[in-house]
Amino acid sequence: MKKLYYRFVQNVLKIAMCFFDWSEPTLLEGSGAILKLPSLIKEKGISRVLVVTDKGLMSLKLLDPLFEELKKQEIEYFIYDEVKPNPTISNIEDCKDVYINNKCEGIIAFGGGSPMDCAKGAAARIVKPNKTIPQMRGYLKINKKIPPFFAVPTTAGTGSETTLAAVISDPSTHEKYAIADMSLRPKYAVLDPNLTIGLPPHITSTTGMDAYTHAIEAYVGKSNVKLTRRYAEEASKLIHENLEVAYKNGKDVKARENMLKASYLAGAAFTRAFVGYVHAIAHNLGGMYNTPHGLANAVILPYVLEWYGKSIYKPLAKLADIIGISKENMSNEEKAKLFISDIRRMNREMQIPEKFDFIKEEDIPTIVGRALKEGNPGYPVPKIMNKKDMEYVIRQLMK
Repeated sequence: MKKLYYRFVQNVLKIAMCFFDWSEPTLLEGSGAILKLPSLIKEKGISRVLVVTDKGLMSLKLLDPLFEELKKQEIEYFIYDEVKPNPTISNIEDCKDVYINNKCEGIIAFGGGSPMDCAKGAAARIVKPNKTIPQMRGYLKINKKIPPFFAVPTTAGTGSETTLAAVISDPSTHEKYAIADMSLRPKYAVLDPNLTIGLPPHITSTTGMDAYTHAIEAYVGKSNVKLTRRYAEEASKLIHENLEVAYKNGKDVKARENMLKASYLAGAAFTRAFVGYVHAIAHNLGGMYNTPHGLANAVILPYVLEWYGKSIYKPLAKLADIIGISKENMSNEEKAKLFISDIRRMNREMQIPEKFDFIKEEDIPTIVGRALKEGNPGYPVPKIMNKKDMEYVIRQLMK
């Protein structure tokens, strides 16, 4: 009965999605695109902006050209750079206060998924001053237009510049969860490969595999539409062709540009078609052990795909064809298994571990319970897990 209920909820949500506005962000693309952002902000009649970023990016002086251009356009900017790798509720509250105290009129989120999530959370609190972040947990709890939001990704992974979700960490409960609302989808995004040139190889690899996970989970799930399938296919091909190139040669601008586009497309795919149990487990390892999200997804992905088994042979076989690793006369099962093997090969080539050595036995029941609570019924997975299934997969991840 539970499985029938989950599928009913997922089908209702899929139908409801058809009535939402899926207009995509206005994009500024290509090398140097960041320098065009201030004039766009000026065009919108905005004279005071909050820049949300982290200390690492500030120390690299990656934002200096943006700041110079903002000054030229006579736009005042205020900085919140205290974002933690997994942004917390207190991060969000402090960020919101900087916006309000300085009478800002728009937000620039500059960085990886963490600054984006923090900025989205702050935007939600700005327009919903009487609702706490925990009260906005889940779907469609905001329903109000946020301030003008300009997303500038510096990693090719999260796709946050086109998603409607923000992932928040609660240190008091060691939980990591999402707030998701159509209003959180940025209206403007900058895809400038120059901003990703300095990414270290291990960040390049794990954020890239995060994007791959987005594309694959969206593709094998049951809430796909024609457009999300096309986005996931394009993203998968771009990632397969460019991620290892960018990992080996971080200064390859074309590979960086293609990875940014892939991350964007994968984000556009999953923001409508959703993710699955890979993310449910990854979020909870992040909440429990502060595991970087991209790393968690990369390690977990092949194990969950194997558990899905024959329920995803057909879509994985098609992806194997699209990325060019299958051979003639192979069955769907053979192609699907080859695709999963190729994920493991990519992980090995990029020094991503096969398993985790930090999962504690006593934490397994909590991780299982929280991951199932996140995944069921919200994620339209190809095959539904119960407690026994989830525990089996988590134990597969342990050294």
